[in-house]
Amino acid sequence: MLELLSPAGSPEAVAAAVQSGANAVYLGCGDFNARRRAKNFSREDLAAAVEYCHIRGARVYLTLNTLLSDRELPAALDLAGYANAIGVDAVLVQDLGLARCLRRQFPDLPLHGSTQMTVHSLDGVKFCAGLGMERVVLSRELSRRAIAHICAHSPIQIETFVHGALCMCYSGQCFLSAMVGTRSGNRGLCAQPCRLPYNGGYPLSLKDMSLAGHLRELEEMGVACVKIEGRMKRAEYVAIVTQIYADAIRQRREPTAQELERLRRAFSRSGFTQGYYLGQTGPGMFGVRQSEEAPEDLYAQARDRCRREAPLVGVSMAARIRPGEAAALTVSDSQGHTAQVTGPLPETARTRPLEPQDVEAQLSKTGGTPYGVDGSTLDLAPGLSLPKSALNALRREGLEALSAQRAAPPDRRALPLPPQPGAKRREDPPELIFSLSRWDQLTPALLALPHRFVDLPAAVLAQAPDRVRQVQAAGGQLRAALPRVCWDEERPALAKQLETLAALGVTHARVPTWDLVPVARDLGFALWGDFGLGVYNSRTLEGLAELGFAGATASFELKWPLLRDLIKPLPTEAIVYGRLPLMLLEQAPGGAETEALTDRLGVTFPLRRTDSGRYELLNSQVLYLADKPEWKRAGLSCARLSFTDESPQRCLAVAREYAEGGLPPRDFTRGLYYRDVE
Repeated sequence: MLELLSPAGSPEAVAAAVQSGANAVYLGCGDFNARRRAKNFSREDLAAAVEYCHIRGARVYLTLNTLLSDRELPAALDLAGYANAIGVDAVLVQDLGLARCLRRQFPDLPLHGSTQMTVHSLDGVKFCAGLGMERVVLSRELSRRAIAHICAHSPIQIETFVHGALCMCYSGQCFLSAMVGTRSGNRGLCAQPCRLPYNGGYPLSLKDMSLAGHLRELEEMGVACVKIEGRMKRAEYVAIVTQIYADAIRQRREPTAQELERLRRAFSRSGFTQGYYLGQTGPGMFGVRQSEEAPEDLYAQARDRCRREAPLVGVSMAARIRPGEAAALTVSDSQGHTAQVTGPLPETARTRPLEPQDVEAQLSKTGGTPYGVDGSTLDLAPGLSLPKSALNALRREGLEALSAQRAAPPDRRALPLPPQPGAKRREDPPELIFSLSRWDQLTPALLALPHRFVDLPAAVLAQAPDRVRQVQAAGGQLRAALPRVCWDEERPALAKQLETLAALGVTHARVPTWDLVPVARDLGFALWGDFGLGVYNSRTLEGLAELGFAGATASFELKWPLLRDLIKPLPTEAIVYGRLPLMLLEQAPGGAETEALTDRLGVTFPLRRTDSGRYELLNSQVLYLADKPEWKRAGLSCARLSFTDESPQRCLAVAREYAEGGLPPRDFTRGLYYRDVE
């Protein structure tokens, strides 16, 4: 049966989710999770939540799914150690460095790959399995066919979102909030600029998703867990949505029309959408919240229901009442826990002896506890007497002893973390990389400038073998830039392109997400990690080196001191020029083609269509650092100049400015390298 995973942004939401039928809850503790603005949990709250859930048969998943700096990793690992000790059932991660540290230090603590990892193909799932993860949360853009294919071949569990807010951008690839206000979605503080108006409308605001009519289909596909979004929502919302999904899953049906209306009233943005799942993208997927008024009648019903303890755990009881022996009770659950308690000696009855129905009646009074009696056995000798208070005490003590067993944390290891090897700091200025969008930008004069690589999209390179040979004959080193998203159905075409390039002697590939590591590696390419991998700390660079990467790109959300102080065991590059990509979109904003989005302040963000048919929202200003010294002193091996719509003449001029020094253009930005990203 599907596991139902509900959000818990507060201790109140934990109880609401569990009492409403959730099999598991996910929550954050402290500042290392993707919903830092939720109420979240203290360590004491976290321990209480784990105990509460485990007694009632629910699991607890801790979200540590943000990118972490070197300075933050020790505190995150300390929190993970606490979670490991108290029995948290799994930890969700985005950061490769953190994931590898957790596997080494806490090898018995299960890891789940967060949706922030942008896993959207079978290869991505297999890569995560190779990192020791037991489950992966897929990108929300995937269709039913794509999900079914992954489930049919996945070596680990698959989790999908089924209800709640949809981000317009692929999770883990959005930098809009950070760029416009230094509040990073990859760091848990997204300010949701996608919900604001652009071009006179709301072309980045998607309706909430709801797959309430597809639960049995998801189960038949092999999905292990369905997830409700909403850690920023009130406990009453969690209770309403969880109950509807829990009832439908338990009864193996889809929600009724009345239940669907309750979902809509609880919260929606102009109704719900199944567009991505059904492969029906377009204008109908977009919407905004029409009313901010909470449905207090529904909320009041939810509060009243959650005040009453539901009998979530079935137990069996075996009582033994014999002359000359202390009364004894054994309480067992279906998970193998057994508690035995004893009471007073029974006496010989002076009037009415104790009857079996008397004992069963007292032992079955489990109201106000998480338990319900599924069955009982009784060994009662005739002619004995035992007060009701003694039977009640036996029941109470037996259930308390059983609860203690159910809440006991598992025996897990906590090993010392191996120290990170040092790396010699590079003192020479970085080599330039010319990252181009099209062939005409690559002029002989540009190629003649000193450089490490010329990047072009793999599709562009594969379509022009003669141009590839010409560049190679002129001494140019080409690097294939792989598409940032590649679904399984698109993989054969990409593999064919890479086979063509390998035959032409192209040996290096820039890999944007974990999904494309296997195909590039299997074809013998030297792997260079792109910014989409979230390189934010030295442990991630260490992990990439151990995975055989030839180099990596640091996140452009890093400030210069953090970037400079990274231990760099492999060549590390940074983007130092260009219109930074702020969002990666599966469909056009608003479902209609447009060249740019202009916000309410009159700032215009260009939009470009990628070679894979998706869209990138670019920054309104060009990043320019040619006149600044920091990029030359950060220990970088390479500095990337990222050209999008520039003319060949402008590409050459910029390259010369970075090689020889220059002045910034009229309209430019320093990016986030000089700003503190939260």
